[in-house]
Amino acid sequence: MIETKTIGSSGQISFGKHNAGKTVTIEELNPGVWIVKTALVIPESEFILHTEPYKSRLSEAISWAEQNPAQASDLKALTASLELPKTSRKRSRS
Repeated sequence: MIETKTIGSSGQISFGKHNAGKTVTIEELNPGVWIVKTALVIPESEFILHTEPYKSRLSEAISWAEQNPAQASDLKALTASLELPKTSRKRSRS
């Protein structure tokens, strides 16, 4: 579909309200010839999560979490299992 649009005095062009807020890339092939595409942007600090081996590890973790729903914890039993055995030695006072 071809539409005719006019670029406003501030250099803007409207792609309609249904596209409001979308991020786009604009490729200028020649002067006056542009290709506009919607795009998803990955923050630089999160990019590593989309590379191997992190991508596979995250997929495995998500699969595991989907197959193993969260359960309530018995905090008293957990605390008891983590307590160190009590020694019979008394601490000397200085």
